[in-house]
Amino acid sequence: QVQLAESGGGLVQAGGSLRLSCAASGRTSSSYAMKWFRQAPGKEREFVAGVSWNGDSTSYADSVKGRFTISRGNAKNTVYLQMNSLKPEDTAVYYCNADLDGKGYEEAWGHGTQVTVSS
Repeated sequence: QVQLAESGGGLVQAGGSLRLSCAASGRTSSSYAMKWFRQAPGKEREFVAGVSWNGDSTSYADSVKGRFTISRGNAKNTVYLQMNSLKPEDTAVYYCNADLDGKGYEEAWGHGTQVTVSS
C-alpha cells in the first residue's frame, strides 16, 4: 500500500505563485513515476505535469508549460509542483498520482489540495 499526501494549496491572486508538495508513505522502497492532475468544478480530471522515476524526464500540459515546474525532492517519492503566473482558470483541486507498476495499471492517488486563484 502506498499513501500520497498533498499539501500547499490555498488562495492566491492572479499572477501569484504556489508550491504544492506530495509525499508518499507506505510501500516506498521503489521510486515511482509521479504526476499531478487537477479537476475543476464541473470538469473532468486532467493531466497537469509528470516526472519520471529518476527525475530525468518531465512532461507538461500545454496549458501550464512555461508557468509550472514539476520536480522530485530528496526524499524518495516526494514531488513538488511550482506554480507561477497563476490564472483564475488554474483554480481546481490538484491531485498527486504515483505509477506503482511502471505500466499505469496500478496507481495511487492522494486526496487532493484546493488551489483557488482570484482575479
